[in-house]
Amino acid sequence: ERPHFYEPLMSILPAWTAPLRDWQRRALEAVCAHQATDFLAMATPAAGKTRFALSVAHQYLSRMAAARLLVVCPTNHLRGQWSEAAGKVGLQLDPALTNDQAVEAPDFHGAVVTYQQVCLSPAIFQRACRAKKTLVILDELHHAGDGKNWGKALRTAFESAVFRLILSG
Repeated sequence: ERPHFYEPLMSILPAWTAPLRDWQRRALEAVCAHQATDFLAMATPAAGKTRFALSVAHQYLSRMAAARLLVVCPTNHLRGQWSEAAGKVGLQLDPALTNDQAVEAPDFHGAVVTYQQVCLSPAIFQRACRAKKTLVILDELHHAGDGKNWGKALRTAFESAVFRLILSG
């Protein structure tokens, strides 16, 4: 039995306090009203897609519509940036998850991985999504076209995600 002071991170998710731009608020409302499993958000570079996506993730996690967050991005450098941005709004994302681990430690809300990482082992991510309600953010999805079979691997990996937020710009 766990000590009484241990509580999963989901129960200590802080309230969202980061200000949103007008387009981010409207897009968040659109996501919340959206009935389908996929949502595409397109905005220019530096418009605030990351903060918008994290606000969506916060909504899903705080309402327990998702139990974990997985961000998929093009490069290892961006993994660190996503993790840092998430930390500033109270979401703890593992920027160093490997395919050998399969899932993040329980003291994280989720993880950040690369497209190449997912496409090397889509079944690992598929199992993780099936095991725990997962919200997936696909950052700069157009980069997934760099590999011939990446589209198929991404569909396989995330077919059972509770929601897929696609970002492009």
